[in-house]
Amino acid sequence: MINLYVRLFTHRQILKKDCSKLKGLDCILVLGAGIINNSRPTLMLRDRLEKAIELYQKGVSPKIIMSGDHGTKYHDEVNIMKNYAIEKGVPSEDIFMDHAGFCSYDSIYRAKEIFGAKKIVIVTQKYHLYRALYIANKLDVESYGVKADARSYRKIIYYELREILATYKNFFKCKLKPEPRFLGEKIPLNQNGDVTNDK
Repeated sequence: MINLYVRLFTHRQILKKDCSKLKGLDCILVLGAGIINNSRPTLMLRDRLEKAIELYQKGVSPKIIMSGDHGTKYHDEVNIMKNYAIEKGVPSEDIFMDHAGFCSYDSIYRAKEIFGAKKIVIVTQKYHLYRALYIANKLDVESYGVKADARSYRKIIYYELREILATYKNFFKCKLKPEPRFLGEKIPLNQNGDVTNDK
């Protein structure tokens, strides 16, 4: 029932066609989706990155936040995400890394509180967009969703089932609105994204 409510609450925010008409977006937020051998993105993450790069090139927003898990030097989603976008022609200074985006809730909370984002486009696969948009709504972030479903994914049924549980968890979490595991100093998006570099 909660899962259905979340979908009904957010489905109109998922953009189906051209989103270049959107104005005043602070950033494109890319949510992490795993890496392989600490060297390259999974297919699911690669599709998110490709869609974010496409939106950037269309002028949807001048800044991208790569938010993912960089809990150890052996698991560094965000540098892999940033490097992928740079190789595709996105200037380094337009890419911010959120090294503590350990879950969707933390990523969106930190996008608002650390980076000052108030109006965003979230890029992820459709099954995940409903929850991400719901979190953004409850954290008072104006948000739109762009799906990055470029193919059929292995284990998609597993991901969708896991998403139901995650939606229940985040539904109640959004009522309490706890702070993420890490916050830190503010990093406004009007500066050079290289301030988030750690290498």
